[in-house]
Amino acid sequence: MNVGFLGIQYSFGLQQTAINPIFLYLGAPEDMLPILNIAGPITGLIVQPIIGAMSDKTWSARWGRRKPYFLIGAILGSLCLFAFPTSPVLWFAVGLLWILDVGNNMAMEPYRAFVGDKLPEKQLSLGYQMQSLFVGAGILLANGSIVLFQYLFSGESVEVVGSIPTWLYYSFYIGAILSITTILWSVLKTPEIPPSSEELSEINKAKAKPFAERIALPFKEISESIQKMPKFMWKLGAVYLFQWYALFIYWQYTTPLFKLTMGYSTGEAASQSAQMSLTYNIVTMLVALALVPLTLKCGGKKVYALSLAGTAIALFSIPYIQDPLLVLVPMVLFGVGWAAMMGIPYTMVSKVVPQERRGVYMGILNMMIVIPMGIETLTFGPIYKYLLGSNAINAMLFAGALFAFAAIFAMRLNEENKEEVLEL
Repeated sequence: MNVGFLGIQYSFGLQQTAINPIFLYLGAPEDMLPILNIAGPITGLIVQPIIGAMSDKTWSARWGRRKPYFLIGAILGSLCLFAFPTSPVLWFAVGLLWILDVGNNMAMEPYRAFVGDKLPEKQLSLGYQMQSLFVGAGILLANGSIVLFQYLFSGESVEVVGSIPTWLYYSFYIGAILSITTILWSVLKTPEIPPSSEELSEINKAKAKPFAERIALPFKEISESIQKMPKFMWKLGAVYLFQWYALFIYWQYTTPLFKLTMGYSTGEAASQSAQMSLTYNIVTMLVALALVPLTLKCGGKKVYALSLAGTAIALFSIPYIQDPLLVLVPMVLFGVGWAAMMGIPYTMVSKVVPQERRGVYMGILNMMIVIPMGIETLTFGPIYKYLLGSNAINAMLFAGALFAFAAIFAMRLNEENKEEVLEL
Protein backbone atom coordinates (compact mmCIF):
# COMPACT_ATOMS: atom_id res chain seq x y z
CA MET A 1 0.00 0.00 0.00
CA ASN A 2 2.79 2.44 0.82
CA VAL A 3 5.29 1.48 -1.90
CA GLY A 4 4.20 4.39 -4.12
CA PHE A 5 5.47 6.78 -1.46
CA LEU A 6 8.99 5.62 -2.30
CA GLY A 7 8.82 7.24 -5.74
CA ILE A 8 7.03 10.37 -4.56
CA GLN A 9 9.57 10.96 -1.81
CA TYR A 10 12.53 10.25 -4.08
CA SER A 11 11.28 13.20 -6.11
CA PHE A 12 10.90 15.34 -2.96
CA GLY A 13 14.39 14.26 -1.92
CA LEU A 14 15.76 15.69 -5.15
CA GLN A 15 13.83 18.90 -4.50
CA GLN A 16 15.34 19.18 -1.02
CA THR A 17 18.94 18.54 -2.05
CA ALA A 18 19.50 18.93 -5.79
CA ILE A 19 17.18 21.71 -6.96
CA ASN A 20 18.85 24.58 -5.13
CA PRO A 21 22.36 23.57 -6.28
CA ILE A 22 20.98 23.51 -9.84
CA PHE A 23 19.66 27.04 -9.34
CA LEU A 24 23.13 28.05 -8.10
CA TYR A 25 24.77 26.33 -11.07
CA LEU A 26 22.51 28.36 -13.37
CA GLY A 27 23.61 31.62 -11.74
CA ALA A 28 21.00 32.30 -9.04
CA PRO A 29 22.22 34.51 -6.14
CA GLU A 30 21.84 32.97 -2.65
CA ASP A 31 19.32 35.55 -1.41
CA MET A 32 17.05 34.59 -4.35
CA LEU A 33 16.80 30.92 -3.33
CA PRO A 34 13.67 31.37 -1.16
CA ILE A 35 11.62 33.13 -3.85
CA LEU A 36 12.76 30.64 -6.51
CA ASN A 37 11.26 27.88 -4.33
CA ILE A 38 7.83 29.51 -4.13
CA ALA A 39 6.45 26.92 -6.57
CA GLY A 40 6.10 24.34 -3.79
CA PRO A 41 4.00 26.43 -1.40
CA ILE A 42 1.78 27.92 -4.08
CA THR A 43 1.02 24.68 -5.90
CA GLY A 44 0.54 22.83 -2.61
CA LEU A 45 -1.83 25.49 -1.35
CA ILE A 46 -3.94 25.31 -4.49
CA VAL A 47 -3.64 21.73 -5.67
CA GLN A 48 -3.80 19.55 -2.55
CA PRO A 49 -7.03 20.76 -0.90
CA ILE A 50 -8.81 20.89 -4.26
CA ILE A 51 -7.66 17.40 -5.25
CA GLY A 52 -8.55 16.17 -1.76
CA ALA A 53 -12.08 17.53 -2.01
CA MET A 54 -12.46 16.12 -5.53
CA SER A 55 -11.26 12.67 -4.47
CA ASP A 56 -13.81 12.61 -1.63
CA LYS A 57 -16.53 12.93 -4.28
CA THR A 58 -15.01 10.46 -6.77
CA TRP A 59 -15.71 6.78 -7.25
CA SER A 60 -15.12 4.44 -10.17
CA ALA A 61 -15.57 0.68 -9.90
CA ARG A 62 -12.56 0.29 -12.19
CA TRP A 63 -10.21 3.07 -11.04
CA GLY A 64 -11.27 3.70 -7.44
CA ARG A 65 -11.44 6.97 -5.51
CA ARG A 66 -7.89 8.20 -4.82
CA LYS A 67 -5.86 6.21 -7.36
CA PRO A 68 -6.67 8.21 -10.53
CA TYR A 69 -5.28 11.37 -8.95
CA PHE A 70 -1.98 10.05 -7.67
CA LEU A 71 -1.40 8.08 -10.90
CA ILE A 72 -1.81 11.22 -13.04
CA GLY A 73 0.41 13.14 -10.62
CA ALA A 74 3.13 10.48 -10.85
CA ILE A 75 3.13 10.58 -14.66
CA LEU A 76 3.43 14.37 -14.66
CA GLY A 77 6.24 14.24 -12.08
CA SER A 78 8.16 11.61 -14.08
CA LEU A 79 8.13 13.72 -17.24
CA CYS A 80 9.47 16.74 -15.34
CA LEU A 81 12.24 14.74 -13.67
CA PHE A 82 13.45 13.53 -17.07
CA ALA A 83 13.64 17.11 -18.33
CA PHE A 84 14.95 18.92 -15.22
CA PRO A 85 18.74 18.33 -15.38
CA THR A 86 18.85 19.46 -19.01
CA SER A 87 17.51 22.93 -18.10
CA PRO A 88 19.46 25.40 -20.29
CA VAL A 89 18.73 28.54 -18.22
CA LEU A 90 17.42 29.47 -14.77
CA TRP A 91 13.89 30.47 -15.82
CA PHE A 92 13.41 27.09 -17.53
CA ALA A 93 14.41 25.21 -14.35
CA VAL A 94 12.10 27.38 -12.23
CA GLY A 95 9.21 26.71 -14.63
CA LEU A 96 9.82 22.96 -14.50
CA LEU A 97 9.82 23.10 -10.71
CA TRP A 98 6.29 24.54 -10.82
CA ILE A 99 5.05 21.67 -13.01
CA LEU A 100 6.94 19.07 -10.94
CA ASP A 101 5.32 20.40 -7.77
CA VAL A 102 1.87 20.17 -9.32
CA GLY A 103 2.49 16.51 -10.11
CA ASN A 104 3.96 15.71 -6.69
CA ASN A 105 1.17 17.49 -4.82
CA MET A 106 -1.46 15.82 -6.96
CA ALA A 107 0.01 12.45 -5.99
CA MET A 108 0.72 13.25 -2.35
CA GLU A 109 -2.60 14.33 -0.86
CA PRO A 110 -4.87 11.52 -2.15
CA TYR A 111 -2.19 9.06 -1.02
CA ARG A 112 -2.42 10.33 2.59
CA ALA A 113 -6.20 9.90 2.47
CA PHE A 114 -5.83 6.50 0.75
CA VAL A 115 -3.92 5.09 3.73
CA GLY A 116 -6.50 6.47 6.16
CA ASP A 117 -9.32 4.98 4.08
CA LYS A 118 -7.82 1.51 4.15
CA LEU A 119 -6.96 1.12 7.84
CA PRO A 120 -9.04 0.73 11.02
CA GLU A 121 -8.28 3.31 13.70
CA LYS A 122 -6.12 0.94 15.76
CA GLN A 123 -3.75 0.53 12.77
CA LEU A 124 -3.54 4.21 11.77
CA SER A 125 -0.39 4.86 13.78
CA LEU A 126 1.37 1.88 12.21
CA GLY A 127 0.13 2.83 8.74
CA TYR A 128 1.36 6.41 8.86
CA GLN A 129 4.67 5.48 10.48
CA MET A 130 5.13 2.90 7.71
CA GLN A 131 4.51 5.78 5.33
CA SER A 132 7.16 7.71 7.25
CA LEU A 133 9.55 4.79 6.69
CA PHE A 134 8.98 5.03 2.93
CA VAL A 135 9.47 8.80 3.13
CA GLY A 136 12.89 8.10 4.61
CA ALA A 137 13.64 5.37 2.08
CA GLY A 138 12.75 7.53 -0.94
CA ILE A 139 14.78 10.53 0.20
CA LEU A 140 17.58 8.17 1.25
CA LEU A 141 17.81 6.73 -2.26
CA ALA A 142 17.68 10.18 -3.86
CA ASN A 143 20.50 11.56 -1.76
CA GLY A 144 22.49 8.34 -1.86
CA SER A 145 22.43 8.47 -5.65
CA ILE A 146 23.67 12.09 -5.62
CA VAL A 147 26.58 11.18 -3.32
CA LEU A 148 27.42 8.09 -5.40
CA PHE A 149 27.33 9.76 -8.82
CA GLN A 150 29.20 12.82 -7.57
CA TYR A 151 31.92 10.48 -6.29
CA LEU A 152 32.04 8.37 -9.45
CA PHE A 153 31.65 10.95 -12.19
CA SER A 154 32.33 14.45 -10.84
CA GLY A 155 35.78 14.45 -12.42
CA GLU A 156 34.36 14.29 -15.90
CA SER A 157 33.65 18.02 -16.09
CA VAL A 158 34.75 21.30 -14.54
CA GLU A 159 32.04 23.29 -12.75
CA VAL A 160 30.96 26.22 -14.91
CA VAL A 161 28.32 28.78 -13.92
CA GLY A 162 25.46 28.49 -16.38
CA SER A 163 25.68 24.72 -16.88
CA ILE A 164 24.64 21.66 -14.87
CA PRO A 165 27.27 18.90 -14.50
CA THR A 166 26.23 15.69 -16.20
CA TRP A 167 26.82 13.55 -13.09
CA LEU A 168 23.68 15.14 -11.62
CA TYR A 169 21.54 13.87 -14.51
CA TYR A 170 21.55 10.24 -13.39
CA SER A 171 19.73 10.81 -10.10
CA PHE A 172 16.89 12.56 -11.91
CA TYR A 173 16.53 9.78 -14.46
CA ILE A 174 16.30 7.19 -11.68
CA GLY A 175 13.67 9.35 -9.96
CA ALA A 176 11.61 9.60 -13.13
CA ILE A 177 11.49 5.81 -13.40
CA LEU A 178 10.77 5.24 -9.70
CA SER A 179 8.01 7.85 -9.61
CA ILE A 180 5.80 6.02 -12.08
CA THR A 181 6.76 2.38 -11.34
CA THR A 182 6.21 2.52 -7.57
CA ILE A 183 2.87 4.30 -7.93
CA LEU A 184 1.79 1.69 -10.49
CA TRP A 185 2.69 -1.03 -7.99
CA SER A 186 0.36 0.44 -5.37
CA VAL A 187 -2.38 1.10 -7.93
CA LEU A 188 -2.31 -2.46 -9.26
CA LYS A 189 -1.70 -4.29 -5.97
CA THR A 190 -3.94 -2.45 -3.47
CA PRO A 191 -7.71 -2.35 -4.06
CA GLU A 192 -9.67 0.56 -2.66
CA ILE A 193 -12.58 0.00 -0.28
CA PRO A 194 -15.89 0.91 -2.00
CA PRO A 195 -17.82 3.81 -0.45
CA SER A 196 -20.79 3.10 1.80
CA SER A 197 -24.28 3.50 0.39
CA GLU A 198 -24.55 6.91 2.08
CA GLU A 199 -21.22 8.05 0.63
CA LEU A 200 -22.15 6.71 -2.82
CA SER A 201 -25.43 8.63 -2.66
CA GLU A 202 -23.52 11.84 -1.89
CA ILE A 203 -21.09 11.16 -4.75
CA ASN A 204 -23.96 10.57 -7.20
CA LYS A 205 -25.68 13.77 -6.04
CA ALA A 206 -22.49 15.69 -6.75
CA LYS A 207 -22.19 14.13 -10.22
CA ALA A 208 -25.80 15.12 -11.00
CA LYS A 209 -25.18 18.80 -10.34
CA PRO A 210 -24.77 21.26 -13.24
CA PHE A 211 -21.20 21.68 -14.51
CA ALA A 212 -20.71 25.11 -12.93
CA GLU A 213 -21.81 23.82 -9.52
CA ARG A 214 -19.53 20.79 -9.83
CA ILE A 215 -16.56 23.12 -10.49
CA ALA A 216 -17.44 25.21 -7.44
CA LEU A 217 -18.09 22.18 -5.20
CA PRO A 218 -14.45 21.55 -4.07
CA PHE A 219 -14.08 25.19 -3.04
CA LYS A 220 -17.35 25.00 -1.10
CA GLU A 221 -16.20 21.78 0.58
CA ILE A 222 -12.90 23.37 1.60
CA SER A 223 -14.63 26.46 3.01
CA GLU A 224 -17.19 24.45 5.00
CA SER A 225 -14.53 22.06 6.33
CA ILE A 226 -12.32 24.93 7.53
CA GLN A 227 -15.29 26.44 9.38
CA LYS A 228 -15.97 23.09 11.11
CA MET A 229 -12.32 22.19 11.62
CA PRO A 230 -11.45 20.61 14.99
CA LYS A 231 -9.59 22.85 17.47
CA PHE A 232 -6.77 20.31 17.41
CA MET A 233 -5.98 21.20 13.79
CA TRP A 234 -5.86 24.92 14.60
CA LYS A 235 -3.33 24.19 17.36
CA LEU A 236 -1.35 21.97 14.99
CA GLY A 237 -1.31 24.86 12.51
CA ALA A 238 0.64 26.95 15.05
CA VAL A 239 3.24 24.17 15.36
CA TYR A 240 3.47 23.84 11.58
CA LEU A 241 4.01 27.59 11.15
CA PHE A 242 7.38 27.37 12.90
CA GLN A 243 8.27 23.81 11.88
CA TRP A 244 7.87 24.15 8.11
CA TYR A 245 9.30 27.67 7.90
CA ALA A 246 12.41 26.27 9.60
CA LEU A 247 12.59 23.17 7.39
CA PHE A 248 12.49 25.27 4.22
CA ILE A 249 15.41 27.36 5.52
CA TYR A 250 17.38 24.20 6.28
CA TRP A 251 16.84 22.70 2.82
CA GLN A 252 17.69 25.93 1.03
CA TYR A 253 20.79 26.90 2.98
CA THR A 254 22.74 23.73 3.72
CA THR A 255 24.67 24.05 0.45
CA PRO A 256 25.59 27.75 1.07
CA LEU A 257 26.42 26.81 4.70
CA PHE A 258 29.02 24.22 3.71
CA LYS A 259 30.50 26.54 1.10
CA LEU A 260 31.07 28.95 4.01
CA THR A 261 32.06 26.65 6.90
CA MET A 262 34.08 24.09 4.93
CA GLY A 263 35.25 26.12 1.92
CA TYR A 264 33.59 23.72 -0.53
CA SER A 265 32.68 24.34 -4.16
CA THR A 266 28.99 24.20 -5.05
CA GLY A 267 29.26 20.57 -6.13
CA GLU A 268 31.16 19.51 -3.00
CA ALA A 269 28.72 21.41 -0.78
CA ALA A 270 25.76 19.79 -2.56
CA SER A 271 27.33 16.39 -1.98
CA GLN A 272 27.86 17.15 1.73
CA SER A 273 24.25 18.32 1.96
CA ALA A 274 23.16 15.06 0.33
CA GLN A 275 25.20 13.11 2.89
CA MET A 276 23.39 14.99 5.67
CA SER A 277 20.04 14.06 4.16
CA LEU A 278 21.25 10.52 3.59
CA THR A 279 22.13 10.20 7.27
CA TYR A 280 18.91 11.57 8.73
CA ASN A 281 16.77 9.50 6.39
CA ILE A 282 18.62 6.31 7.39
CA VAL A 283 17.74 7.21 10.99
CA THR A 284 14.15 7.91 9.93
CA MET A 285 13.86 4.45 8.38
CA LEU A 286 15.31 2.82 11.49
CA VAL A 287 13.14 4.62 14.06
CA ALA A 288 9.88 5.17 12.16
CA LEU A 289 8.21 1.96 13.29
CA ALA A 290 9.88 2.10 16.72
CA LEU A 291 7.96 5.32 17.35
CA VAL A 292 4.65 3.41 17.16
CA PRO A 293 4.86 1.64 20.58
CA LEU A 294 6.58 4.69 22.08
CA THR A 295 3.72 6.91 20.90
CA LEU A 296 1.13 4.49 22.23
CA LYS A 297 2.87 4.40 25.61
CA CYS A 298 3.81 8.07 26.09
CA GLY A 299 1.30 9.83 23.82
CA GLY A 300 1.80 11.41 20.42
CA LYS A 301 2.07 14.93 21.84
CA LYS A 302 5.10 14.22 24.05
CA VAL A 303 6.99 12.21 21.45
CA TYR A 304 6.31 14.83 18.78
CA ALA A 305 7.37 17.76 20.99
CA LEU A 306 10.58 16.06 22.14
CA SER A 307 11.43 15.18 18.55
CA LEU A 308 11.05 18.81 17.50
CA ALA A 309 13.27 19.91 20.40
CA GLY A 310 15.91 17.41 19.27
CA THR A 311 15.76 18.83 15.75
CA ALA A 312 16.35 22.31 17.17
CA ILE A 313 19.47 21.08 18.96
CA ALA A 314 20.71 19.52 15.72
CA LEU A 315 20.39 22.78 13.77
CA PHE A 316 22.05 24.79 16.55
CA SER A 317 25.10 22.51 16.41
CA ILE A 318 25.64 22.08 12.64
CA PRO A 319 27.24 25.50 11.94
CA TYR A 320 29.94 24.92 14.55
CA ILE A 321 31.18 21.57 13.22
CA GLN A 322 33.74 21.78 10.40
CA ASP A 323 34.56 18.09 10.17
CA PRO A 324 32.56 16.50 7.28
CA LEU A 325 32.05 13.28 9.27
CA LEU A 326 31.31 14.74 12.70
CA VAL A 327 28.71 17.08 11.19
CA LEU A 328 26.65 13.98 10.38
CA VAL A 329 26.15 13.23 14.10
CA PRO A 330 23.41 15.87 14.67
CA MET A 331 21.48 14.21 11.84
CA VAL A 332 20.57 11.42 14.26
CA LEU A 333 18.37 13.88 16.17
CA PHE A 334 17.13 15.37 12.91
CA GLY A 335 16.20 11.89 11.63
CA VAL A 336 14.14 11.11 14.73
CA GLY A 337 12.41 14.47 14.31
CA TRP A 338 11.74 13.85 10.63
CA ALA A 339 10.23 10.42 11.39
CA ALA A 340 7.90 12.00 13.94
CA MET A 341 6.94 14.90 11.63
CA MET A 342 6.06 12.54 8.78
CA GLY A 343 3.89 10.22 10.85
CA ILE A 344 2.53 11.42 14.17
CA PRO A 345 0.54 14.50 13.03
CA TYR A 346 -1.23 12.50 10.29
CA THR A 347 -2.20 9.81 12.77
CA MET A 348 -3.60 12.45 15.14
CA VAL A 349 -5.57 14.21 12.43
CA SER A 350 -7.00 10.97 10.99
CA LYS A 351 -8.41 10.15 14.41
CA VAL A 352 -10.30 13.44 14.78
CA VAL A 353 -11.76 14.08 11.30
CA PRO A 354 -14.82 12.39 9.79
CA GLN A 355 -14.14 9.54 7.33
CA GLU A 356 -16.19 11.05 4.50
CA ARG A 357 -14.11 14.25 4.61
CA ARG A 358 -10.68 12.74 5.16
CA GLY A 359 -9.49 13.80 1.71
CA VAL A 360 -10.35 17.47 2.12
CA TYR A 361 -8.97 17.59 5.68
CA MET A 362 -5.68 16.06 4.54
CA GLY A 363 -5.61 18.80 1.91
CA ILE A 364 -6.25 21.44 4.57
CA LEU A 365 -3.47 19.91 6.67
CA ASN A 366 -1.18 20.38 3.70
CA MET A 367 -2.27 24.01 3.48
CA MET A 368 -0.86 24.37 6.98
CA ILE A 369 2.43 23.08 5.59
CA VAL A 370 2.65 25.17 2.45
CA ILE A 371 1.45 28.48 3.95
CA PRO A 372 4.54 28.69 6.22
CA MET A 373 6.67 27.67 3.23
CA GLY A 374 5.07 30.42 1.17
CA ILE A 375 5.68 32.96 3.92
CA GLU A 376 9.31 31.81 4.05
CA THR A 377 9.84 32.21 0.31
CA LEU A 378 8.47 35.76 0.44
CA THR A 379 10.08 36.94 3.67
CA PHE A 380 13.30 35.08 4.30
CA GLY A 381 15.25 36.51 1.35
CA PRO A 382 15.17 40.04 2.88
CA ILE A 383 15.67 38.60 6.38
CA TYR A 384 18.74 36.70 5.17
CA LYS A 385 20.17 39.69 3.33
CA TYR A 386 19.44 42.55 5.73
CA LEU A 387 19.01 41.01 9.22
CA LEU A 388 21.27 37.95 9.06
CA GLY A 389 24.04 39.58 7.06
CA SER A 390 23.75 37.16 4.11
CA ASN A 391 25.36 34.60 6.41
CA ALA A 392 24.27 30.97 6.08
CA ILE A 393 25.43 30.24 9.65
CA ASN A 394 22.93 32.77 10.98
CA ALA A 395 20.25 31.25 8.75
CA MET A 396 20.76 27.81 10.30
CA LEU A 397 20.67 29.20 13.85
CA PHE A 398 17.49 31.08 12.98
CA ALA A 399 15.92 27.80 11.80
CA GLY A 400 16.96 26.11 15.05
CA ALA A 401 15.21 28.80 17.09
CA LEU A 402 12.02 28.28 15.09
CA PHE A 403 12.12 24.55 15.82
CA ALA A 404 12.41 25.33 19.53
CA PHE A 405 9.23 27.42 19.29
CA ALA A 406 7.52 24.57 17.39
CA ALA A 407 8.36 22.17 20.25
CA ILE A 408 6.82 24.54 22.79
CA PHE A 409 3.60 24.85 20.78
CA ALA A 410 3.47 21.07 20.26
CA MET A 411 3.05 20.63 24.02
CA ARG A 412 -0.31 22.42 23.69
CA LEU A 413 -1.72 19.68 21.43
CA ASN A 414 -4.51 17.57 22.90
CA GLU A 415 -6.20 14.91 20.79
CA GLU A 416 -9.95 15.23 20.71
CA ASN A 417 -12.54 12.52 20.63
CA LYS A 418 -13.92 12.00 17.12
CA GLU A 419 -17.50 11.73 18.36
CA GLU A 420 -17.18 15.14 20.03
CA VAL A 421 -15.82 16.60 16.81
CA LEU A 422 -18.69 15.19 14.78
CA GLU A 423 -21.21 16.65 17.22
CA LEU A 424 -19.59 20.06 16.74
